[in-house]
Amino acid sequence: MTRYIVLASFTDQGIRAVKDTTKRAAAVREMGARFGVQMKDIYWTLGKYDIVLTVEAQDDASMTAFGLAVGALGNVRTQTLRAFNVDEMQGIIDKMR
Repeated sequence: MTRYIVLASFTDQGIRAVKDTTKRAAAVREMGARFGVQMKDIYWTLGKYDIVLTVEAQDDASMTAFGLAVGALGNVRTQTLRAFNVDEMQGIIDKMR
């Protein structure tokens, strides 16, 4: 599985209904399963981003479809980062030789 970190900020719509954010998170977790995406962690944060997710997906296409579906709901804007663990990073470095 491929890992991603998703940084999310509430839209005007999302902040108006912020009291439902935990319910929406549960619904997004269930929606992810349809795309082959598993939400590992979700954190509500202070600062530039309101929510940080760690997720795993089968591939980039599955993650992109999931991200677009979440964005279409209109509650958050996201930035998705591909994440590499130490073994994956070592493999990348090894290819540089």
